[in-house]
Amino acid sequence: MQLGLIGLPLVGKTTLFDLLTEGRHRETVQSKASVATVKIPDRRVDLLSNLFQPKKTTYAQLEIVDIPGLVPGSDKGASSFLNAVREADALVHVVRAFVGDNVPHVEGDIDPIRDIELVNYELLLADLELVEKRVARIKEGKKKHQNQEELILLERLCGVLGEGRPIASLELGDEEKNLLRNYQLLTIKPMLIVVNIGEEHLRDGEFPRREEVLQYAAERGIPLLVMSARIEAEIAELEGDEKALFMQDLGIEEPGAVRLARTVYQLLGLISFFTVGKDEVKAWTIQEGLTARKAAGKIHSDIERGFIRAEVVNFEDMVKWGSMTRIKEKGLFRLEGKEYVVKDGEIIHFRFNV
Repeated sequence: MQLGLIGLPLVGKTTLFDLLTEGRHRETVQSKASVATVKIPDRRVDLLSNLFQPKKTTYAQLEIVDIPGLVPGSDKGASSFLNAVREADALVHVVRAFVGDNVPHVEGDIDPIRDIELVNYELLLADLELVEKRVARIKEGKKKHQNQEELILLERLCGVLGEGRPIASLELGDEEKNLLRNYQLLTIKPMLIVVNIGEEHLRDGEFPRREEVLQYAAERGIPLLVMSARIEAEIAELEGDEKALFMQDLGIEEPGAVRLARTVYQLLGLISFFTVGKDEVKAWTIQEGLTARKAAGKIHSDIERGFIRAEVVNFEDMVKWGSMTRIKEKGLFRLEGKEYVVKDGEIIHFRFNV
């Protein structure tokens, strides 16, 4: 799963990227984008690791790409920008709302709603151009009658994009989504907006054109987070009581990286289950709604193929009682079959035979 950070230049996108990746990343040659695989912060993994004291603790992981900032109205770098966006599974649109005389805004002033629309317009335009070309090819081709279903769908997309609406605003069925899968459309991708504010507004959360930005996101069903990437980077450098006191002084209840990770999981419909033991405590990421047998396959195909049953414990019960022995004494240990739908936070041991 790849998460792409997008936005205009000098919006704090790279500061957020460095925060999430702890400065560990590599640069790709083709697009000059920076790429890193990051661990997903999860207090449940921390608690289970403290409980089992394993030799190894493994968090869920996500690949993040810092895509070079888009310069509106300029062809320079536009192709690299769009190609990098196409590769991402979801987008985090970082929008500048902080004032900094030493960091000039590419448009001259701070206007978050304008900046959001500038970037989204480029995505819409790229999709519209691609779809219109495909429509023309189908109409000119000899097999037009064989592609009638695709043509109807694409003409519908042309209408939506022409109105300035993203493809994600459409209710698409599974068959329609399959038809579009190879197009790598940009505005169909799940998106999250991060408004990057200055330290002076951490407590009140205010920023220019705030109500319009909130309305824009709400109308399109786009999740929105407000944070200061620079301050969050400073918080990440601290530990223990010093970190807690600093956050309390600034009115920050939860680190931005944790909020971002949780929101991305919700956006993509992802959940985590855990495997535990003295050797390793590990978080596994799966799509919500996955059955126990399919979840077992995420660990190894042999476990899915030879699935017998899943031994399931709720995370809260494990933390409360502290051991599998106590869990069984309390009758909180469950055996589930292959069609059982795995829930977020469950601790699972799979029995299998091959």
